[in-house]
Amino acid sequence: MKKILFPTDFSEVANNAFVHALEFAKMVHGELVLLHSFELPIYDNQFFPENYAAIYDSVELSEFEMFKNEIPKLRAIAESHHLDKIKMSHRLKDGDLVSAIKESIADDAIDCLVIGTSGATGWESFFIGTNASSIITDAGIPVYCVPSDAPFQKIDTIGFTTRFRPKDKKALQTVLQLAHKAKAKVKCLYVKTSNSDVSNATIAEWKEEFKSEPIDFYIIEDDDVQVIITDFIMYKEVDILIMLPYKRGFFEGLFHTSLTKKLATDFEIPILSIPINE
Repeated sequence: MKKILFPTDFSEVANNAFVHALEFAKMVHGELVLLHSFELPIYDNQFFPENYAAIYDSVELSEFEMFKNEIPKLRAIAESHHLDKIKMSHRLKDGDLVSAIKESIADDAIDCLVIGTSGATGWESFFIGTNASSIITDAGIPVYCVPSDAPFQKIDTIGFTTRFRPKDKKALQTVLQLAHKAKAKVKCLYVKTSNSDVSNATIAEWKEEFKSEPIDFYIIEDDDVQVIITDFIMYKEVDILIMLPYKRGFFEGLFHTSLTKKLATDFEIPILSIPINE
């Protein structure tokens, strides 16, 4: 996760997420690519035959000036947290947020996306839109989602939810790499529902395979997955929850559930989505 994309609208929500992005970059020895996107207004040029181009030039210039003025403020935030040594580059793109993110992921060979999850200027719509959910499930990179009121705190305990599928192991290896860098403990949760198809032998095999790693496994039998996860976060003092988006629409649904509302309001912890191919 060497190159981390951080989209920003320069709001307080984004500035809070920026601190998380800086700390994450420090932990993985990575660099930040700061992205700001804007959409040009749509005009019917029959009503503006002479100054049609000038209108767009004016909008682009004002966005550029705002972007140029805001970057030093971000650098000041980095300095105040003693994170000004993190390498940062900047991108200003014309277009909607989703398209700008997709383009940046491809153009800059991005390894991870960090973004705030609520705000007055479109962050919530980013997550509930159908195009946005496709980014999270199809982009092929981890997505680090920071609730608006979540202050950064040192990561001592990483929560990881699994279904004990073979492809989950690759994601768990990534989780353990992060745990080693953060010197953190991983607490792995499986909520065994009444229709579970995971055998005790599979669970035992995982425990044996990862017995030398800083990880504890918790198998809880219950059909209310959301309640168990929220209780797990609270009682195990989880600092960041890592989840796997198994299917399209997972995050679209997740951001409408009581689970996410609790994460954002009660626990105020980030969620890291690590993609897997099914």
